[in-house]
Amino acid sequence: MSAHEEETDEVTGALRRRLGLNRRQFLAATTGVTAVAAVSAAGPLASAAYASPDGDQERGQGHGHGHRDPLVPDFKRGIILYTVRDVISRDPATNLPAGFRRVFEELSRIGYKQVEFAGYGQHANAEGGANLESVEGARLLRRWLDDNGLKAQGNHGFIPGSWPLTQADLDRFKLTLEIANILGMEHVGTGGDPTDSAYKADWDLAAQKWNGLGSIASAAGLKLYTHNHDAAYGFLVDEGPLDELGRPTRSSGVRKLEYFLDITNRRHVYLEMDIFWAHVAQYRYRSYVARNGSTRTDVFDPLKLVRRNEKRFPLFHAKDGKSNTATGNGYDMVPFGTGDIDYGAFFSKLDIARHHNPMYEQDNAPGGAEEPGRSLQYAALSYKNLAALRRRR
Repeated sequence: MSAHEEETDEVTGALRRRLGLNRRQFLAATTGVTAVAAVSAAGPLASAAYASPDGDQERGQGHGHGHRDPLVPDFKRGIILYTVRDVISRDPATNLPAGFRRVFEELSRIGYKQVEFAGYGQHANAEGGANLESVEGARLLRRWLDDNGLKAQGNHGFIPGSWPLTQADLDRFKLTLEIANILGMEHVGTGGDPTDSAYKADWDLAAQKWNGLGSIASAAGLKLYTHNHDAAYGFLVDEGPLDELGRPTRSSGVRKLEYFLDITNRRHVYLEMDIFWAHVAQYRYRSYVARNGSTRTDVFDPLKLVRRNEKRFPLFHAKDGKSNTATGNGYDMVPFGTGDIDYGAFFSKLDIARHHNPMYEQDNAPGGAEEPGRSLQYAALSYKNLAALRRRR
């Protein structure tokens, strides 16, 4: 065995031990993941993920970056826990990382400094029990976060469905805010769009609710945010001939979420742009039927929207996509830094250090029984690529 092969074997062995995988499980977890395998073979995955995330590679040495500052400072590098939901929900009896505490330990070793919650449930056999959505559970989670140098930045949690609020919804929403404050969050939010409707009247109602909820959240010292999917960047149906129910049938060309931004209170209502879904919207929603019946073209520019409203996008989902026009979305989800979305250009135009918190997300990271370590593998690779971003000259 050559010196390089010995070094590679030592690196992969260390990584297997960190992830709690035997050799067969490790090979299964990396089968078919070309980018992960390539990085692992060269060694930097293990060094970036578990040894020294702020070392030479962080400073760009050997990569043509000189000593330029990273686009995303280390204290801003986060992950939404939905990406590693398989680990959180895993039975600890498998002898693999399982539950919130072990996940926090693994993410801290990789280098992450921030997390965004996607609920507070874990496997019933994990330390603390199945449901940590309580004051006591939040205190336990906070201790584990602090032990691992992690900051909770937001959550995808409960947002009341009705407005005005029922007493039950108000009480539950206040508990949501109390938990967020115990966890040390600055933001509290949801994973859904304000409304699934295309009609202006429904967005007006949604804005009333979010202005009210945002005011309650602000009084608790928190910023309320909504997360987007691609449909929210489609065109508002707000003018033209009415249908049989008295609803408009055509569009002024205003996009739904842009309208929502305009009519909500900028002091109380914030957004989390999922950059992947914003690019899907750019691919899917390119034309609309105007009042006079003509078809008009307008290509969505996610960066332009953020730059016009920079302080209202405190969080991002840094989700990457590989172009694939054979799918309806135009992209396939892939580990961060291995796709075609130009995050270097996107983040170079923004003040990430002051205004934004990028959270790596990948819906398809969990690998199931055949690849039990894949989501943590992807988290390590994606952290490395996020840390490697440098400002464009």
